Amino acid sequence: MLNFSYQNPTRIVFGAGQIAQLSQLIPAGARVLLTYGGGSIHHNGVYQQVTSALKQHLVVEFGGIEPNPSYETLSKAVALVQQEKLDFILAVGGGSVVDGSKYIAAAALLELDGWAILQNKVRVRQALPLGCVLTLPATGSESNPHAVITKKATQEKLSFSHPSVYPQFAVLDPTVTYSLPAKQIANGAVDAFVHVMEQYMTYPVNAAVQDAFAESLLRILIDVGPKALAQPENYDVRANLMWSATMALNGLIGVGVPQDWATHALGHQITALYGLDHAQTLAVVLPALLQHQREAKKQKLLQFAENVWGLKHQDPERQIDEAITHTRLFFERMGVPTRLTDYGLPASAATELAAKVRAAGMQQLGEHGQIDYAASEAIFRAAV
Repeated sequence: MLNFSYQNPTRIVFGAGQIAQLSQLIPAGARVLLTYGGGSIHHNGVYQQVTSALKQHLVVEFGGIEPNPSYETLSKAVALVQQEKLDFILAVGGGSVVDGSKYIAAAALLELDGWAILQNKVRVRQALPLGCVLTLPATGSESNPHAVITKKATQEKLSFSHPSVYPQFAVLDPTVTYSLPAKQIANGAVDAFVHVMEQYMTYPVNAAVQDAFAESLLRILIDVGPKALAQPENYDVRANLMWSATMALNGLIGVGVPQDWATHALGHQITALYGLDHAQTLAVVLPALLQHQREAKKQKLLQFAENVWGLKHQDPERQIDEAITHTRLFFERMGVPTRLTDYGLPASAATELAAKVRAAGMQQLGEHGQIDYAASEAIFRAAV
């Protein structure tokens, strides 16, 4: 096991009816920016619960944060925070709203334009305090210090991370997910699954606790993902899905182990160029990447096959093939296709995506840094 230091400061407030706790979670006298997405919170009762809990606070609203939060939209929120001298941000929505709110929290205290954070031209040193009410289990952004932001003008999708943007608290009420469209639930389960894989599917370092935890999360997601689609108001199913997605990327299973993140890096290029949902890009890239990297990941693939899928054969190559096939079929069973052509993209998309990877200088991806430009193109071609 590798050396590590781990601390997660986010307070989790979990369960039905817990949105009412906002009145105690946000400091009295705080001037609050309430951020949200397309407005579904106005129709599912979440907005009413939030505003009722915050009736003693000054609240300024900012809606319209996109599924892939854009610099252009978020810049308007940054200006609003500065103009109204707001000092606390409450994100109400899924991971995109939370990611966007992290950017707002950091950029609002900068003298430079906030995009400099994503370009690594300036380091985040402080951010406004923020909390969140999670409405979509998927990204784990509610209890980690990471955010991914898109700049529409340049078709860039970049990330940043800093401890100051850990949410102070996250309210997780599984009942607010009952009204979510099936597509969002499916995307969320796939997203969480791949988050686990990025931290688990590398090479062994004798991290028994992390491996066992990761394998448990994968098995839970395989079990509850389809059930969440079939039984949308099953509290226990939604609760386990929501908590699994949080635990998938709160940092715990990633301590002391090598991590990959090439699937995400390549998937971001698909979203930036063609606008596919984040989870859709992960479902496309991961099976192709596992095939391409099967030798480098052989030990973990065999462990994954046996401990997650219950597969064991005398022929290890067959065991790996079946594990990758089972993974692809899980995504498909969730209603998330796994080929670029399934989304109407031409075969030439692989070449265009490879060019974008090259333009971004992404030539050492993966836990070994061995996924270069040629490997990325081969993965995209296998994903067609």
